[in-house]
Amino acid sequence: MVERSDVPQMSFGPYTLSRLIAGSNPLNGGSHLSTFVNKQMRRYFTDENVLAHLQDCYKQGINAWQSVSGNLHWYRMLKEQNTPIKFISLGHESAKGPEMLGQLISAGAIAIAHHGERTDQAYKNGTLSNVREYCRKLRDSGVMVGVSTHMPAVMEQILEQDWDVDFFMCCVYERHRSRQQLLELLGDIPLPLNEVYLENDPLRMFAMMRRTEKPCLAFKILAAGRLCETQESVEQAFRGTLAQIKTNDGIIIGMYPEFENQVELNLQYLRRYSSLSQPYQKNQQ
Repeated sequence: MVERSDVPQMSFGPYTLSRLIAGSNPLNGGSHLSTFVNKQMRRYFTDENVLAHLQDCYKQGINAWQSVSGNLHWYRMLKEQNTPIKFISLGHESAKGPEMLGQLISAGAIAIAHHGERTDQAYKNGTLSNVREYCRKLRDSGVMVGVSTHMPAVMEQILEQDWDVDFFMCCVYERHRSRQQLLELLGDIPLPLNEVYLENDPLRMFAMMRRTEKPCLAFKILAAGRLCETQESVEQAFRGTLAQIKTNDGIIIGMYPEFENQVELNLQYLRRYSSLSQPYQKNQQ
């Protein structure tokens, strides 16, 4: 299978990746919308449909897939079927940590980022040093080392402390603020409490992404499906994101192709607006 060359690309360590990277939440039934949508996604994404979707991604020019160690069986199937899509995984310290890391490396993962939910919890608990230690272990493994987070404050601390990492995964919505934080910001408590997406959050994360020359992968630019009611809002999210991030930054999008060719549509927006991105400039905000 020949890799297409007409999709905007980015440098990622020794690799060249498409600026649009396939995500995995829909494949795993994680909609961040409702249990009903979760069940529908699980129903649709059989092994056969997962492989067909990722093969279509690669055929249309998306040459990287971001997922988790639990999806390695799909990655191995893709390799067996000669679909050389690159694999970026999340990881974290656990009882199965060494085994998990070994499996990811042996399977051919090119990069591992510390899991964002766990990163943010460590920050809130005052144990972010444990995340740094995990990154040091990753460095010894030979893969590219990253940190995922939903909080600009986490990334700011990592940059100030000059961690030895190669890239960041950045959720553009800080979606799990505490009840007290939301009350102070909004004067009321929205429901559901654990999934709040504020309109100006992306601008705060984009500003942080521009502070580092290291590649950053923005995710949830469509607010976990909340901006997918029309193609106009999807296109606007792509345009706004690409105008705010660096030329060596990318976008991770989880796609659900049952009712429309989201791969083709998203690549159209990437091609249309990728030129809006600017190179890294020191001291840029």
